[in-house]
Amino acid sequence: MTLLALDPSGFLSEFYISFWIPTAVLTAALVIKLPTIIRLWRDPLLRAVGGLLILACTVFVFCAPSTIAAVNRLTGVTNISAPWCYSLLTAFCGSCLLLIITWRNGLSDRSAATRRAMRWVVSVYSGVIVVLWVLFLLADAPVERLTDLDTYYANTPFMREEIVLYLVAHAVAVLITSRLVWNWVRTEGLDVWLRWGLKLLGVGYVLNLIFDASKLTAVAARWCGRDLDWLSTNLAPPVAALSAILIAVGFILPHAAQYLHDRWRIRLAHRELRPLYRLMRSASGDGVPKVLRATPELRLTRRETFIRDVLLPLSRHIDTGLGGRSYDAALGLGHPPERARALAAAVCILDAVEKKARTPEPAEPADGPDTTNLLQEIGAVSRALRRPDDIEAVRARADAPAESVAVHE
Repeated sequence: MTLLALDPSGFLSEFYISFWIPTAVLTAALVIKLPTIIRLWRDPLLRAVGGLLILACTVFVFCAPSTIAAVNRLTGVTNISAPWCYSLLTAFCGSCLLLIITWRNGLSDRSAATRRAMRWVVSVYSGVIVVLWVLFLLADAPVERLTDLDTYYANTPFMREEIVLYLVAHAVAVLITSRLVWNWVRTEGLDVWLRWGLKLLGVGYVLNLIFDASKLTAVAARWCGRDLDWLSTNLAPPVAALSAILIAVGFILPHAAQYLHDRWRIRLAHRELRPLYRLMRSASGDGVPKVLRATPELRLTRRETFIRDVLLPLSRHIDTGLGGRSYDAALGLGHPPERARALAAAVCILDAVEKKARTPEPAEPADGPDTTNLLQEIGAVSRALRRPDDIEAVRARADAPAESVAVHE
C-alpha cells in the first residue's frame, strides 16, 4: 500500500483501456448515425455530429502508440505524429464547439451573431493548428517518444509552447462545451432518452477536463523539477478512452433508444390486436396472407386493415340497444367509462359474430349502425377480449331483466 501511495502508476496501469475500444464504440455511433446524416445532409446539426464522430475516431486511431510509430516511420520525421495528433485533437475541440452552437441556437437561427460565433471558432482553432505546426518546425525533438512525449519535452523550447497550446485549447473548448451541455440537461420538457444522452455527454466532457488537468499538472511538475509523469502516461489515457466511450454512447442513446422504443411499441400493438384479429378471422373464414420479410410496421398495418375490413360488413349485425345496455352494465359493475365502452363493444361484436353465423344477411338496412368509434378503438376492444370473464359478466347483466338488476343492486 505504501508503494502504491508513492507511485500510483502501477495501480493505474491495471485500468488500461486500449485505444481501439473507444475507436470501435465511436465507429459504431457513426455507423448508426450515418444513414440519417446522409439522408438529411442539409441539416447542420447532423453534419456537426458526423464531423465530430469522424474526428473522434481519427484521434484515437492516430494517437494509438502503434499508429504513432508507423506514421513516424513512414514519413521519416521523428515525432511528426505529435503535431498531427495535436491538430486532430484541436479540430475535435472546434467540432464540439460548433456542435454546441448549432444545438443551442437551433436550425432556424441564422442571425449574424450565430454566424459570427461559428466563424470565430473556425478561425481560432484553425489558427491554433497552424501555430502547432510552426512550433514543431522550430523545435528540436530528435528522440522518438510514443507515450510520454508531453512530459519528456516539457522543458524543450517551442515543444513546450506547443504542448501547452494544444492542452489549453482543448481545455477551453471542453469547459465551454461541458457547461452548455449541463445547462441543456436542466431544460424542462426534454425527452427522457435525450436527457440521459446529454448526461452521458456531460460526464464525458468532464472526464476530458480531468485529462487536461492531468496532462497540465504533469507538465508543470517537470517545470518545477518534479516527476509526476504517471499523471500523463498512466492516468490521462484511460480517462480519455472512457470519456470517448461515454460521448459515443451519449450520441447513440437517444437515437437507439427511440428506435428500440418504436419497434417495441409496434410489436406490442401487433400482439395486442391478436384476440380481435382471431375473432375477425373466424367471422370471415380468412386471414391476412403472410408476406416474407414484412417489416413490423407493415404487419401491424395489414392486421389493422384486415380487422376494419371485416368489421365494416359485420356492423350490420350489431345491436345498438345491446351496446347501450352493456355499457350501463359495465359501469354498474364498477368499470371506468373507457373500459366500459371497450367491454360493451366487445359484447356487441361477439353478438354480431353469432348472429352472422345464424343469419348471414341481416334484416335491417345495409347501411347499419354508426361504427366510427368502434373502428377507431380496436386496440381497446382487443384488450377487452383478453378478459372473457369480464365480458360474460357484462353480457349477463345486460341481458338480465331490469327488475333483476335492481334487486341485485
